[in-house]
Amino acid sequence: MSMFCYQCQETARGQGCTVRGVCGKEEPVANLQDALIALLKGIAVYSLAAKGLSLEDLGVDVDRFIVEGLFTTITNVNFNAEAILTLVRRAFSIRQALRERLAEAQALPKRLPIEATFGPEEDTLEGWLAASQRVGLLQPPSLPAEVRSLRHLILYGLKGMAAYADHALVLGYRDEAILTFMREALAAITDDTLTVEDLKGWVQRTGEMGVRTMALLDQANTATYGHPEPTEVYLGVKPGPGILVSGHDLRDLHELLEQTRGKGINIYTHGEMLPAHAYPALKKYEHLVGNYGGSWWRQGEEFEKFNGPILMTTNCLIPPKPSYIGRLFTTGVVSWPGVPHIPDRVGEAPKDFSPIIAKALECPSPQPLESGTVPIGYAHESVLSRADQIIEAIKTGAVKRFVVMAGCDGRMRSREYYTEVAKALPPDSIILTAGCAKYRYNKLGLGTIGGLPRVLDAGQCNDSYSLVVIAMKLAEALGAESVNDLPIAYDIAWYEQKAVIVLLALLSLGIKRIRLGPTLPAFLAPGIVEALVQTFDLRPIQSVEEDVAAIVAGR
Repeated sequence: MSMFCYQCQETARGQGCTVRGVCGKEEPVANLQDALIALLKGIAVYSLAAKGLSLEDLGVDVDRFIVEGLFTTITNVNFNAEAILTLVRRAFSIRQALRERLAEAQALPKRLPIEATFGPEEDTLEGWLAASQRVGLLQPPSLPAEVRSLRHLILYGLKGMAAYADHALVLGYRDEAILTFMREALAAITDDTLTVEDLKGWVQRTGEMGVRTMALLDQANTATYGHPEPTEVYLGVKPGPGILVSGHDLRDLHELLEQTRGKGINIYTHGEMLPAHAYPALKKYEHLVGNYGGSWWRQGEEFEKFNGPILMTTNCLIPPKPSYIGRLFTTGVVSWPGVPHIPDRVGEAPKDFSPIIAKALECPSPQPLESGTVPIGYAHESVLSRADQIIEAIKTGAVKRFVVMAGCDGRMRSREYYTEVAKALPPDSIILTAGCAKYRYNKLGLGTIGGLPRVLDAGQCNDSYSLVVIAMKLAEALGAESVNDLPIAYDIAWYEQKAVIVLLALLSLGIKRIRLGPTLPAFLAPGIVEALVQTFDLRPIQSVEEDVAAIVAGR
């Protein structure tokens, strides 16, 4: 096979992409990403061995580089072989500098994994593609299936964690314990002496650090932009040129809003940027006029009809159509060959969005897609400020159950399951959601209970942390020993690696009876699935009728 990747839910035949990624990732990109991940593992091995040595003169923030490198390899982020090759070369340089420093100090580890030693015969694209074959996901072939599975579960959790850590770093929030753990975990998954039980311990720790990372990002977002407030977001369009912002990065949106103030340009959000409208520091901009479209996988049609320029701030990019590729811009870790890229900040100076602003002024108004509004802004602060109201509704029977339907959306027709579950839940149920999975049901008009929408939208996928906080506080207020004793069911949809860290975070908190779909991850070996089922009662989704009946019965 020319490549192998099975990190997302839509991987070919539910087994792995071997020629071209379902996401659109070509063979060179997949193999260069393998090389980059291996080099990051090598950097982790050497940096841990270098503890106590002075590394300041290396001229690089090793932890920040690891975070950005991991984030780059998440599904639907970077499709540009040239951009990834640049990162590979930089990673190789950092790894070799660390190795030389250890050699000078006579402190090189006696055992070194291949990730710490491999390299190309020549520093060319072809040389690196050849070298990547030695460190791909299926190497070495002799690795026991359960060991490989656990290593990859940890790796994909780290990728999701890196995405959230990156957003926090962008806002100036850094937790050394998280960054150190990421290096320790990367090094651990190169260690052939670790057993299945050892690796299960690392999985648990990855989930625990995932909770800590999401809490850090929650702190970063709310300290910078205020706590989200219940907000009705406009779904139509307004006359005049517009810019559509997709992805997840709030700082990019904030800087664009500042630079477009008074220029007659309307700013719209798309996909996971919808929650931006609930932050007080962002909703004050009058030209942040609404949300355009829905989930990431619909962008081909929606970007085409928007008419104006689109800014991709993070994942989830899909292969652009010729009809709008000339209006597409990327920034941060996102890249597509030939698409203009807004450079990173220099110091604390904002990014320069003048190219996309100039493009917007040349373009007509967007075509309308829908009308009306959608309620958002029900993160933990907002919901818990209404705790008395919610607890009273529970005690009187007005609310009989909560269903956490968080996570990712995707293309598969089987994801209609989540729409049908939302429709089929009794009217005394409240759906708690975060992430783009909500686009399957957030516009159904499911009504209210006691003045609260039946779909309480906490925000982006990282705001799944809010749902954990809400559950724990409700358990405390109701005198329950555990969140598992509450009338809360978990029906989680996954697509990529940020959903993996959310799942590991929930499991690390001891939350049981999670239904996961639309399919179980291909990288989970049967023995690992069995262990998760036995320990946490993790369940694959069944039919809508079966699962709704079980949820209503508290099973």
